[in-house]
Amino acid sequence: METDSSLLTSEMQQLQQEELYHHLLMQTMGEVQQQNPDSRVIRPDPGMCVKTLSIPDKQKVFVNICQSPAVPPPPHLSKEELLELLQSDDPTAYRVPMSLGEPHTELDNNSLGCTAHDVVINNEFFQKCQKDPLFLQFVIAVSFEGLENKYSIELSREWKVLKNRKFLGSISEQNIRTKSKPSIQEMSPSDSHTQPTEARRPEFCLIVEPPAGDPHYLIAEIHLPGVASSRSLLLDLGEDRMVLTARPSLFHLDCYFPLNIDPDTSVAQYNKKTQILTVTMTVVPS
Repeated sequence: METDSSLLTSEMQQLQQEELYHHLLMQTMGEVQQQNPDSRVIRPDPGMCVKTLSIPDKQKVFVNICQSPAVPPPPHLSKEELLELLQSDDPTAYRVPMSLGEPHTELDNNSLGCTAHDVVINNEFFQKCQKDPLFLQFVIAVSFEGLENKYSIELSREWKVLKNRKFLGSISEQNIRTKSKPSIQEMSPSDSHTQPTEARRPEFCLIVEPPAGDPHYLIAEIHLPGVASSRSLLLDLGEDRMVLTARPSLFHLDCYFPLNIDPDTSVAQYNKKTQILTVTMTVVPS
Protein backbone atom coordinates (compact mmCIF):
# COMPACT_ATOMS: atom_id res chain seq x y z
CA MET A 1 0.00 0.00 0.00
CA GLU A 2 1.37 3.39 -0.99
CA THR A 3 1.42 6.31 1.42
CA ASP A 4 1.22 10.00 0.73
CA SER A 5 4.51 11.46 2.03
CA SER A 6 3.10 14.99 1.90
CA LEU A 7 0.46 14.04 4.49
CA LEU A 8 3.10 12.49 6.77
CA THR A 9 5.23 15.61 6.45
CA SER A 10 2.22 17.79 7.28
CA GLU A 11 1.42 15.70 10.38
CA MET A 12 5.04 15.87 11.56
CA GLN A 13 5.08 19.62 11.11
CA GLN A 14 1.85 19.91 13.09
CA LEU A 15 3.28 17.81 15.93
CA GLN A 16 6.44 19.92 15.95
CA GLN A 17 4.36 23.09 16.06
CA GLU A 18 2.28 21.73 18.97
CA GLU A 19 5.45 20.78 20.86
CA LEU A 20 6.92 24.22 20.21
CA TYR A 21 3.69 25.89 21.35
CA HIS A 22 3.61 23.80 24.53
CA HIS A 23 7.28 24.58 25.21
CA LEU A 24 6.72 28.32 24.75
CA LEU A 25 3.61 28.17 26.92
CA MET A 26 5.40 26.44 29.79
CA GLN A 27 8.37 28.80 29.39
CA THR A 28 6.06 31.81 29.60
CA MET A 29 4.22 30.40 32.62
CA GLY A 30 7.59 29.70 34.23
CA GLU A 31 8.60 33.33 33.78
CA VAL A 32 5.31 34.44 35.33
CA GLN A 33 5.94 32.11 38.24
CA GLN A 34 9.43 33.56 38.76
CA GLN A 35 7.96 37.06 38.77
CA ASN A 36 5.38 35.92 41.33
CA PRO A 37 7.08 33.38 43.63
CA ASP A 38 3.92 33.18 45.77
CA SER A 39 2.23 31.10 43.05
CA ARG A 40 2.87 28.03 40.92
CA VAL A 41 1.49 26.51 37.73
CA ILE A 42 -0.33 23.17 37.98
CA ARG A 43 -2.20 20.88 35.60
CA PRO A 44 -5.13 19.42 37.59
CA ASP A 45 -6.64 15.97 37.12
CA PRO A 46 -10.26 15.62 35.94
CA GLY A 47 -12.89 14.94 38.57
CA MET A 48 -16.55 15.51 37.73
CA CYS A 49 -18.59 17.73 35.47
CA VAL A 50 -21.63 19.56 36.87
CA LYS A 51 -24.27 20.94 34.53
CA THR A 52 -26.44 23.93 35.44
CA LEU A 53 -27.92 27.10 33.92
CA SER A 54 -27.06 30.77 34.13
CA ILE A 55 -29.68 33.18 35.45
CA PRO A 56 -31.69 34.88 34.01
CA ASP A 57 -30.78 33.94 30.40
CA LYS A 58 -30.86 30.16 31.14
CA GLN A 59 -27.74 29.37 29.14
CA LYS A 60 -25.93 26.08 29.77
CA VAL A 61 -23.01 26.31 32.18
CA PHE A 62 -20.69 23.42 33.01
CA VAL A 63 -18.52 23.44 36.13
CA ASN A 64 -15.53 21.11 35.92
CA ILE A 65 -14.58 20.25 39.49
CA CYS A 66 -10.98 19.05 39.19
CA GLN A 67 -8.52 17.72 41.74
CA SER A 68 -4.87 18.27 42.59
CA PRO A 69 -2.60 17.57 45.58
CA ALA A 70 -1.12 21.06 45.04
CA VAL A 71 -4.29 22.63 46.48
CA PRO A 72 -4.30 22.35 50.29
CA PRO A 73 -7.15 20.42 51.93
CA PRO A 74 -9.70 22.19 54.11
CA PRO A 75 -9.65 21.59 57.88
CA HIS A 76 -11.03 18.22 58.92
CA LEU A 77 -14.79 18.22 59.27
CA SER A 78 -17.02 15.28 60.17
CA LYS A 79 -20.45 14.73 58.66
CA GLU A 80 -22.08 15.70 61.96
CA GLU A 81 -20.04 18.91 62.12
CA LEU A 82 -20.99 19.71 58.53
CA LEU A 83 -24.67 19.28 59.38
CA GLU A 84 -24.29 21.67 62.32
CA LEU A 85 -22.43 24.12 60.10
CA LEU A 86 -25.14 24.09 57.41
CA GLN A 87 -27.77 24.78 60.07
CA SER A 88 -25.77 27.65 61.60
CA ASP A 89 -26.20 31.35 60.92
CA ASP A 90 -22.98 31.52 58.90
CA PRO A 91 -22.19 28.31 56.96
CA THR A 92 -19.55 30.22 54.96
CA ALA A 93 -17.30 30.27 58.04
CA TYR A 94 -15.85 26.94 56.83
CA ARG A 95 -13.41 27.69 54.02
CA VAL A 96 -12.61 25.21 51.24
CA PRO A 97 -9.35 26.11 49.42
CA MET A 98 -10.01 26.11 45.68
CA SER A 99 -8.73 27.61 42.45
CA LEU A 100 -11.39 29.22 40.23
CA GLY A 101 -10.43 29.24 36.55
CA GLU A 102 -11.45 31.72 33.88
CA PRO A 103 -14.59 30.91 31.83
CA HIS A 104 -13.97 29.21 28.49
CA THR A 105 -16.33 28.54 25.59
CA GLU A 106 -17.03 24.91 24.65
CA LEU A 107 -19.51 22.83 22.65
CA ASP A 108 -22.05 20.56 24.34
CA ASN A 109 -23.27 17.18 23.04
CA ASN A 110 -25.57 18.97 20.60
CA SER A 111 -22.66 21.01 19.18
CA LEU A 112 -24.14 24.15 20.73
CA GLY A 113 -22.00 26.80 22.40
CA CYS A 114 -21.83 26.84 26.19
CA THR A 115 -19.65 28.18 29.00
CA ALA A 116 -17.41 26.06 31.22
CA HIS A 117 -15.52 26.90 34.41
CA ASP A 118 -12.73 24.87 36.01
CA VAL A 119 -12.63 24.61 39.80
CA VAL A 120 -9.69 22.82 41.44
CA ILE A 121 -9.87 21.36 44.96
CA ASN A 122 -7.61 19.06 46.95
CA ASN A 123 -7.60 15.49 45.61
CA GLU A 124 -8.18 13.84 49.01
CA PHE A 125 -11.08 16.16 49.76
CA PHE A 126 -12.46 15.39 46.30
CA GLN A 127 -12.48 11.66 47.13
CA LYS A 128 -14.31 12.45 50.36
CA CYS A 129 -16.97 14.31 48.37
CA GLN A 130 -17.30 11.35 46.01
CA LYS A 131 -18.08 9.03 48.91
CA ASP A 132 -20.52 11.27 50.79
CA PRO A 133 -23.47 13.00 49.04
CA LEU A 134 -23.65 15.67 51.74
CA PHE A 135 -20.06 16.77 51.14
CA LEU A 136 -20.69 16.58 47.39
CA GLN A 137 -23.64 18.96 47.63
CA PHE A 138 -21.61 21.23 49.90
CA VAL A 139 -18.58 21.51 47.61
CA ILE A 140 -20.79 22.16 44.57
CA ALA A 141 -22.63 24.92 46.45
CA VAL A 142 -19.32 26.47 47.56
CA SER A 143 -17.97 26.26 43.98
CA PHE A 144 -21.06 27.98 42.58
CA GLU A 145 -20.84 30.73 45.20
CA GLY A 146 -17.14 31.27 44.50
CA LEU A 147 -17.71 31.58 40.75
CA GLU A 148 -20.62 33.95 41.29
CA ASN A 149 -18.58 36.23 43.55
CA LYS A 150 -15.49 36.22 41.32
CA TYR A 151 -17.13 36.62 37.92
CA SER A 152 -20.35 38.50 38.83
CA ILE A 153 -22.64 35.78 37.48
CA GLU A 154 -25.68 33.97 38.86
CA LEU A 155 -26.08 30.20 38.63
CA SER A 156 -29.15 28.06 39.11
CA ARG A 157 -29.09 25.79 42.14
CA GLU A 158 -30.70 23.06 40.05
CA TRP A 159 -27.71 21.07 38.87
CA LYS A 160 -26.79 17.61 37.63
CA VAL A 161 -23.54 15.66 37.81
CA LEU A 162 -22.86 14.08 34.41
CA LYS A 163 -22.31 10.34 34.73
CA ASN A 164 -20.19 9.66 31.66
CA ARG A 165 -18.12 12.82 31.57
CA LYS A 166 -15.49 13.95 34.06
CA PHE A 167 -14.55 17.11 32.20
CA LEU A 168 -15.95 19.30 29.43
CA GLY A 169 -13.36 20.73 27.06
CA SER A 170 -9.62 20.35 27.60
CA ILE A 171 -7.71 20.58 30.87
CA SER A 172 -5.55 23.70 31.09
CA GLU A 173 -2.83 24.77 33.50
CA GLN A 174 -3.86 26.96 36.40
CA ASN A 175 -1.80 29.41 38.41
CA ILE A 176 -2.47 28.80 42.10
CA ARG A 177 -1.35 30.60 45.23
CA THR A 178 1.30 28.78 47.26
CA LYS A 179 1.49 31.11 50.25
CA SER A 180 -1.64 31.14 52.34
CA LYS A 181 -3.13 34.27 53.80
CA PRO A 182 -3.00 34.46 57.60
CA SER A 183 -6.26 33.44 59.20
CA ILE A 184 -7.94 35.82 61.62
CA GLN A 185 -9.05 34.49 64.98
CA GLU A 186 -11.75 36.13 67.06
CA MET A 187 -11.89 36.84 70.77
CA SER A 188 -14.75 38.14 72.94
CA PRO A 189 -18.03 39.23 71.26
CA SER A 190 -19.57 42.64 70.62
CA ASP A 191 -22.46 43.66 68.40
CA SER A 192 -21.93 47.33 67.48
CA HIS A 193 -21.45 48.06 63.78
CA THR A 194 -21.84 50.80 61.19
CA GLN A 195 -21.57 50.71 57.43
CA PRO A 196 -20.36 53.93 55.78
CA THR A 197 -20.59 54.06 52.02
CA GLU A 198 -16.91 54.87 51.29
CA ALA A 199 -13.85 53.03 52.60
CA ARG A 200 -11.50 55.09 54.78
CA ARG A 201 -7.98 54.53 56.08
CA PRO A 202 -8.06 53.17 59.64
CA GLU A 203 -5.82 54.35 62.48
CA PHE A 204 -2.96 51.98 63.16
CA CYS A 205 0.47 51.77 64.74
CA LEU A 206 3.53 49.57 64.19
CA ILE A 207 5.49 48.17 67.13
CA VAL A 208 8.92 46.54 66.87
CA GLU A 209 9.82 43.78 69.32
CA PRO A 210 12.23 43.88 71.00
CA PRO A 211 12.44 47.69 70.95
CA ALA A 212 16.26 47.55 71.07
CA GLY A 213 18.67 45.36 69.15
CA ASP A 214 17.78 43.13 66.22
CA PRO A 215 13.99 43.10 65.67
CA HIS A 216 12.26 39.72 65.86
CA TYR A 217 8.64 40.77 65.39
CA LEU A 218 6.72 43.61 63.78
CA ILE A 219 3.29 44.10 65.35
CA ALA A 220 0.53 46.09 63.70
CA GLU A 221 -2.41 47.26 65.82
CA ILE A 222 -5.25 48.44 63.58
CA HIS A 223 -8.35 50.15 65.01
CA LEU A 224 -11.51 49.12 63.15
CA PRO A 225 -14.52 50.74 64.85
CA GLY A 226 -17.79 49.39 63.51
CA VAL A 227 -16.40 46.02 62.35
CA ALA A 228 -18.55 43.40 64.06
CA SER A 229 -16.80 40.25 62.84
CA SER A 230 -13.52 39.09 61.32
CA ARG A 231 -15.53 37.46 58.53
CA SER A 232 -15.80 40.89 56.89
CA LEU A 233 -12.01 41.34 56.85
CA LEU A 234 -9.68 40.48 53.97
CA LEU A 235 -6.00 40.51 54.94
CA ASP A 236 -3.12 39.91 52.55
CA LEU A 237 0.55 40.04 53.54
CA GLY A 238 3.60 40.31 51.33
CA GLU A 239 7.25 40.39 52.26
CA ASP A 240 7.12 44.14 52.89
CA ARG A 241 3.48 45.07 52.42
CA MET A 242 0.09 44.66 54.09
CA VAL A 243 -3.30 45.16 52.41
CA LEU A 244 -6.43 45.11 54.56
CA THR A 245 -10.03 45.58 53.45
CA ALA A 246 -13.08 45.67 55.69
CA ARG A 247 -16.23 44.96 53.73
CA PRO A 248 -18.55 46.43 52.65
CA SER A 249 -16.50 49.56 51.86
CA LEU A 250 -15.73 50.20 55.51
CA PHE A 251 -11.94 50.45 55.73
CA HIS A 252 -9.01 50.03 53.35
CA LEU A 253 -5.35 50.01 54.36
CA ASP A 254 -2.37 49.55 52.04
CA CYS A 255 1.00 50.10 53.67
CA TYR A 256 4.64 49.11 53.23
CA PHE A 257 6.93 48.00 56.05
CA PRO A 258 10.45 49.21 56.84
CA LEU A 259 11.41 45.56 57.46
CA ASN A 260 11.04 42.33 55.51
CA ILE A 261 8.65 39.82 57.07
CA ASP A 262 7.74 36.16 56.64
CA PRO A 263 4.01 35.99 55.69
CA ASP A 264 3.81 32.21 56.32
CA THR A 265 4.60 32.52 60.04
CA SER A 266 2.54 35.65 60.62
CA VAL A 267 -0.72 35.50 62.59
CA ALA A 268 -3.68 37.84 62.97
CA GLN A 269 -6.25 38.15 65.74
CA TYR A 270 -9.35 40.35 65.86
CA ASN A 271 -10.72 41.40 69.25
CA LYS A 272 -14.45 42.06 68.80
CA LYS A 273 -14.65 43.88 72.14
CA THR A 274 -11.92 46.45 71.50
CA GLN A 275 -12.41 46.24 67.69
CA ILE A 276 -8.65 46.07 67.18
CA LEU A 277 -6.94 43.79 64.68
CA THR A 278 -3.48 42.70 65.84
CA VAL A 279 -1.14 41.33 63.18
CA THR A 280 2.05 39.75 64.52
CA MET A 281 4.69 39.35 61.81
CA THR A 282 8.03 37.53 62.01
CA VAL A 283 10.89 39.71 60.83
CA VAL A 284 13.30 38.12 58.36
CA PRO A 285 16.91 38.67 59.51
CA SER A 286 18.78 41.03 57.20
